[in-house]
Amino acid sequence: MKNKAILLLSICLFAACKQNTEQFDATGVFEADEVIISAEATGKLLNFTVEEGNNLKKGQIVAQIDCEQIKLQKQQTKATYNAVSQKQNNANPQIEVLKQQLIPLQRQVETQQEQVKVLEKERVRIDKLVKADAVPAKQLDDIVGQMAILQKQITATESQKVVIQQQITSQQQAVNIQNKGILSEQKPIAERLPLYDDQLRHCTLEAPFNGTVLLTYAKQNEVAAIGKPLFKMANLDTLQLRAYISGSQLSQVKLNQMVTVLVDDGKDKYRELQGKMVWIANKAEFTPKTIQTKDERANLVYAVKIKVPNDGFLKIGMYGEVILSEKTPKTDK
Repeated sequence: MKNKAILLLSICLFAACKQNTEQFDATGVFEADEVIISAEATGKLLNFTVEEGNNLKKGQIVAQIDCEQIKLQKQQTKATYNAVSQKQNNANPQIEVLKQQLIPLQRQVETQQEQVKVLEKERVRIDKLVKADAVPAKQLDDIVGQMAILQKQITATESQKVVIQQQITSQQQAVNIQNKGILSEQKPIAERLPLYDDQLRHCTLEAPFNGTVLLTYAKQNEVAAIGKPLFKMANLDTLQLRAYISGSQLSQVKLNQMVTVLVDDGKDKYRELQGKMVWIANKAEFTPKTIQTKDERANLVYAVKIKVPNDGFLKIGMYGEVILSEKTPKTDK
């Protein structure tokens, strides 16, 4: 009787195990989008206290790299920029001298013009007397001659003024050309300043998104180089279950389909979660050795990814079982 009881119990356990293995359609492993955060500048890690398991917020400062050399280079570039500006020529002193030369010439012209006006009045008076035969005509001729001489003197003075004005314009143009060449040296120097600012921004490293630190590769006071990995992080709020289905199961799946995911919750117990089908491979591949499908006779399978919200229970690398249909699994809770 005892042997019969043991045999009956073994048959029941075998049947139960067989039923549990057939209640899911595929199995897979939970993954996360892991991102390796690398240094973006070269220097000593002045502040790096990130530890594995830390929860980081987007924008949180996680590392400070010593970039004193970049700051010194920026200061040197600024000094060079200011030194170039000191090379500019100033035409004002020379132009002021030329303008001072214009003042007596302008006064001379004004005086000569007044003399012309006086002579014009005298010419009119003498002209009347000549017509009345009161004075000889020679006096009228002398006045007209004096007026002609004054007009020539005024013309000559005006010409001198024009020459000086041209000298002022030439002086301004010459200085502007010289300064333009000097200022052209400033532009490439000024273009380097934003480059230093960008490099200095990279000296402060921030968390790119909310997530958990999975692994660290550096310690504080170590020297980091551009591209050197510092730590690895991932957002564990939602994990992806990468599973494989056979070709005969393709008709049962579609994108954004809600499926049931089972994970181990102690001995002979399952935790039931809901997931969304977010990716289906567009071509088949050979059955992975570590993954089982419902139809183990299939030589080719299709990879799928199922996004599952994580309540803190799911871990990267944990196995999960997928139920594609809407049947209710038999779970022991």
